[in-house]
Parts: sequence; structure tokens; C-alpha cells
Amino acid sequence: MYRTFVCIGRSFDFANTYKRFIISALFVLKFALAQQCSLKIQGTILDKGTDKPLAYASVMIEELKIGVITDSLGFFEIKNLCASNYHIWVSHINCGTETYFVKIFKDSAFSLYLNHHLELIDEVVIHGKQEGTPTQPSSTLNREEIENEGHKNFADVVGNIQGVNILKTGAGISKPVIHGLYGNRVAILNNGISQSGQQWGNDHAPEIDPFVANHISVIKGASALAYNGNSLGGIILVEPDKIAEEPHFHGNTTYIFQSNGLGHTLNAQVEQYQKRLAWRATATAKINGDRQSPHYLLTNTGNREANFALQLEKNIAQKWRSALYYSLFTTEIGVLRGSHIGNLTDLEAAIGKEVPFFTRDTFSYKINAPKQRVQHHLLKLSTEYPLSDFKRIFLKYGGQFNHRQEFDIRRNGRSDIPALSLTQMTHFTEGIYQQLFQNKGLFKTGIQYQLTDNTNNPETGIFPLIPDYYGHQASVFSLYQKNKDRLFYEMGARYDLKHFRVATFSRALPITLERYYLWYHNYSFSAGAKYHFAESWKTNLSIGYTTRSPEVNELFSNGLHQGVSGIEEGNVLLQPEKSFKSILSMDWNAKKRFFIQGLAYYQYVKDFIFLEPQKEFRVTIRGAFPLFLYKQTDAVLYGSDWLVSYEPVEYLRIVVKYAQVRGMNLSQKIPLVYIPPANINASITYAFHDRKYFKNNTFTLQGKYIAKQKHLLDFQDFLPPPNAYFLLNISFASQIRLASRQLKIGVGVDNLLNQRYRDYLNRQRYFADEMGINASLKVNYEF
Repeated sequence: MYRTFVCIGRSFDFANTYKRFIISALFVLKFALAQQCSLKIQGTILDKGTDKPLAYASVMIEELKIGVITDSLGFFEIKNLCASNYHIWVSHINCGTETYFVKIFKDSAFSLYLNHHLELIDEVVIHGKQEGTPTQPSSTLNREEIENEGHKNFADVVGNIQGVNILKTGAGISKPVIHGLYGNRVAILNNGISQSGQQWGNDHAPEIDPFVANHISVIKGASALAYNGNSLGGIILVEPDKIAEEPHFHGNTTYIFQSNGLGHTLNAQVEQYQKRLAWRATATAKINGDRQSPHYLLTNTGNREANFALQLEKNIAQKWRSALYYSLFTTEIGVLRGSHIGNLTDLEAAIGKEVPFFTRDTFSYKINAPKQRVQHHLLKLSTEYPLSDFKRIFLKYGGQFNHRQEFDIRRNGRSDIPALSLTQMTHFTEGIYQQLFQNKGLFKTGIQYQLTDNTNNPETGIFPLIPDYYGHQASVFSLYQKNKDRLFYEMGARYDLKHFRVATFSRALPITLERYYLWYHNYSFSAGAKYHFAESWKTNLSIGYTTRSPEVNELFSNGLHQGVSGIEEGNVLLQPEKSFKSILSMDWNAKKRFFIQGLAYYQYVKDFIFLEPQKEFRVTIRGAFPLFLYKQTDAVLYGSDWLVSYEPVEYLRIVVKYAQVRGMNLSQKIPLVYIPPANINASITYAFHDRKYFKNNTFTLQGKYIAKQKHLLDFQDFLPPPNAYFLLNISFASQIRLASRQLKIGVGVDNLLNQRYRDYLNRQRYFADEMGINASLKVNYEF
């Protein structure tokens, strides 16, 4: 029953009015929905490396399950969208899939990017952390490549970059080599903080989990003056991305199995953006057992890792941004048992032996002495404050704690007592002022200070390899960059004041405590230019002068480096190195299908510091070991890197990379030791057509040829350089769409022919062969 109301003397029919209200409300709602669902988005899909449009790329809105294909100019358009938040999936043949979160409240247009030319050495390196573009050539690995190689050591991952080689100590320890230089001459910036702990020797791998990075970049020039650390050979940037403004909880997990060593790697990364606090957490666990050469087990070459990282970001004001980053890296690494010999006669027999001493017939995950155990903590706090639209101040603090233990074969059951136990604390502070000019110029200047406290723990019961010391370094730098039409140029200067306070024991009897107070003045100057002759042709030129003071291990090492199974002795009389380096590179891109890059460099180093093997074996209570001495000479290094990429058809890509470097000891007119031999790397990738649920299906055949190092004299090493070798690798990868989720699967086989070989840059080549065939399975799930 409907009631009739009286309202100001007029009757009110409730039933009819109710009906009219419902009809009006539905009409208004329909009109509103029609208004809100008539929006459109349009844009262009571009190659991140070249800014070229990508034709026939797939663009899909996850929530609506609708999508389109870009036209021949990379353009797309999607209509009839409601005002809402969307996830846009973008993919293309030979590309990884990228996901973008967008808020649509009106008609919108934007550009989206994909990594199409992953192999190309483009010069845009620093991914938003630096205004302007450096003139030095550089190389970059993206997140997808890092995930595929994350089961390897950090340096082995970086070794996939053109022009980068690897100095190894067996299967578990490696350091990157850039243009023939490594160790203290290559600075590694872990999220903007110079990685500490590397100055203890070449057998100490960087304590970095590759999974924490979204980009790993290598700058092969001498003028990255804004970065702390010795960059005589180059700089490696390990960079996590800024957390995307995505309010939903997202993440991915990766599992990798490898047959050689029965290795397991598990990684998980989750993140969420909230206005109060954005956060990202990463965790990794690895375990590997004894590796296998083609004919025998490499006894005691397993390793374990457990790593964690937390990234927090907070916008205090609209443009004032602060971030906190913490990472923990822990590892235990076995060293080949056959590299530690008890007496001189057996050592002479072990060097070059077909099968190493102490080789077991049964596989094991157990890690015995000799071994290393390392724990590394890093804490970074940074803030960015805008003074105006063109002026900014950056403040940064970085603290690191590194604890290293090394265990030798010791008598009377004492192998569980470390023969080396070191702790190192590093504190770094930085302040930078940056100003942009309306004439497309950039000025940046900053001051930095670093304090290092290195302490030997008394648990070893033997004299320390590296002495106790305090290190102080104060730095100031300035640089200017300018972009004018087709020309971009930069120039800069840097000064470092370095001081060591060292307490060490004398080498001669009677043994006394000696104290050293050392001061060094380091100078760096650089200039570079990049010129676009045409849209498809550009060239870079950079020159730089840098001085590098010797590090503590080069000055004061005195004992056994068990990782390299050798005794090293430093030289307190070493002088700073003085380096002049020039780099010339050229890029040519023809019709978007043929790309060629050539890079040539020349570096003269006065008072070059190097580790020279001696024709002397030294017998100690810990066994017999080869002897290495730190020496100086005038040296020159020169070489070239080449890359050619060709796509004869849309679904086929051929990539060829070549690198060569020469090093000469000018004082003695003989070659330098431990210089990488020439190498060539070629790959053919075929991409299959996408299917309903399977996308980005690729098959890759890769061949690597490493030449014999012929530029070495017989008396310069314990063994002649090993023969050249060829490795054949294959891999297949695919992406499977599971509703709104994505599953990536990859299988591959390295050293498919089970080639038996020894690598010149592996310090364990004196005792054993390299790893044999290795099959892997990789699964990545994004949610």
C-alpha cells in the first residue's frame, strides 16, 4: 500500500514520485557511466636503447583482458575505457614483457618503452640517477638478464657484458676485468656506495647479490668523477630501481636448478607503494655442491649463500625524497682441495697435473677447509632536497661492515680455526650540489669523506696477512655537461687526499711492531664529447688523466692467500700510479636491422702495480705454495671492442662480439701477465610466433671462442698459457600467461660438447680443469 502525503496544502503521490525518481536515477547513472567509459588512451611503443618505434608490439590491459597491436610506426589506441586504475602489459618479439601502472581519468597519451636491443652498448647508463648523458661508452644488463643469470657469482653475471672478462679462483670466486684491469682499479658502486672489502686480494669476490639490482652497468671510461673509489679501469654500477607508484602488492619469485654441482637458487622479491612509505624486500638462497669437470669431480668446490635486502622510500614533501637501503650478504665458499699441497715435491707435481691431488670419486655438498666465510652488511641513507626547479642538494651516508674468515688445512685438528679473520668498518658521507641551466647545461660539485677501520681478530694464532690500519679519504669534485644541437660535451676534475695509519710486524728477525703514516694526493681530470653526424651515426671521444695510490694489500701483504693458493708479499715503497686513457667509439645503425659499434682505447700507466709470479716455491708450516710479489713498471694497455647485430628478418637476430686487449711492460719490454686473451662470442636467436598462452618464445644458439694467450714469455708464469678452446651453449625461453599472472620458463645447456679446457684467467688452472657440461632450468613467476 502506498501512502499519500500532504505537503503545503498539496497532495503528494509517493508511488508515482518513487517511480519517476528511480527512472531519473537510472538515466543519470547511465549517462555518467557513458561519460566515464568513453575515455581513450593512445601512445607509442619505443625501443629503450634507441628510441625507435617498435612495430607490431602487443599492448594489453590486464583488468579488461583487451588488447591491440601497434602499427608500423609503433602507435596504438584503445577506446571505451572507464575512469580507473589499470595495469598495461607491453611485449614484442625478442623483448621481455614490461608492466606499467596507469591512472586514467581523462583521455591520455604517453610513450612506453621496451628493451629490444639488449646487446647494444648504449651510452645512457645511469637510469635516472644522473642528469645529462656521460660521454663514455657503457654497457647495461637489465632485470630480465639478471634473473636469468642470478645463480652465478656477481662477476660472472657482469662478464656477459661486452668487453668485460673474469678473473677466477676456481668455480666459486671471481672478479670482473675491464680492459685488462681488475681488483682495486675497478670501482663497484653498490646502490651508490663504493663496495668495500675488495682491497684484500684478487681472490676476494665482490660481496653482492645480483638479484638486488634492476640494472648492472659498466662505464669503460676514466671520467666518472662523481663516484668514490678507484676507477682507473672502469666503474660498475649496481642499481635498484626506484619503487614504482603502484599501490598494489606485487612481486616475483625465481627458482634455478643447475646440473653441474646440483645447484639450487631461490629468490623472491616483493614490493608495494604507499604514500606513507614505499617498500621493497629481496631474499636469495643458494647452495651448490662439488663441481664436475669433464673427467673428474672438483673436490671441495661447493658454496652456500643467504642474502637479504630492504629498500624504503618516503616523500617528505612533494619534491623532497628520502630513501633507506639495507643489504646483508653471507657466503661460505670451498676452495679446490687439490690446490693446497703439503710439501715442495708434491707442489711441483701438482702444477699441471692431469687430475688434482685429493680428488674424490663421490659428490658432496660438504664444504671443508680450505674455504672462505664472509658476511657483509651495507646501510645507506640518502635524501634529495630541491632548492628550486633548477637547483638540488643530495646528501648520502653509507656504512659497511665486512667480516671475512679463511680456513686452511692445519695440523692437529686445527682446520676449524680460521687462518685469517678480519673485520672492516667503512663510513662514507657525501654532499652534492647540482644546478641545471636553461641553455641545457648541468653543473655538479660535491664533497666526500670515507673512514675505514680494518682490524685483525686474534683467534687465528698466526701473523696476519693484512695488517691493522685506519684509512681516511677526503674528496672534492666538479663537473660540467652541455648539450648543444648535435654536440654533447663534458669536463671535470677530482682531488682525493688519502691517509693510512698502519700497524704491522717486521719481516726480518727480530720481529718488531712497525707503524707507518702514509699520505697520498690523487688527481683526476677528464673531458669528453659525443657528436651525432646523422640520426644513425654518432661518435664518442673521451680522454682522462687519473692517479691511484697503492692499496694496503699491495703495500703490506705478507703471507698466504689461501683462495689463490699462493704467498703474496707487498712492497711499502710502491708509488701512486699515473694513468692517461683515451677512448674513441662509433655507433652506426642502418635501417633498424643492422647495428655496428666499434670501440678503441689506449692507456698509458706510469708506475703500474702488478703481481708477478716468481720461480720460487716457499715451504711453510701450512704447506708449500708458489710466491707472488707486488712490483711496479711503466705499462701500456690498448685494445678494441666490437659488436655487430643483424636482423635479416623480423624473427631472427645474429649478434657477434669481439674483444682484444694487449698489455706491455715498457720497462722490461715484455708482456704484462694476467691480460685477457682475444675472444669472440656469436649468437643466433630465433623467436617463434606468439600463441594464445605462450609469448616471447625464443631459441638461442651461442658459441664462444677464447684464443690462446700468446703474448707471454715462458719464464713469466709457472705454466705456459693453456690452449684455445670453443664452448657451445643452447637455451630456450618462453612466457606463459596465467590469468593476470606471468610465468617464465627457460632451459639451457652450457658447454654442450663437454669440452675439456683450462682458462688463462683462472688462478686454479695450475691444478685443475674447468667445469664440464651444465644443464639448467629457470622458472620465474610474477604476481
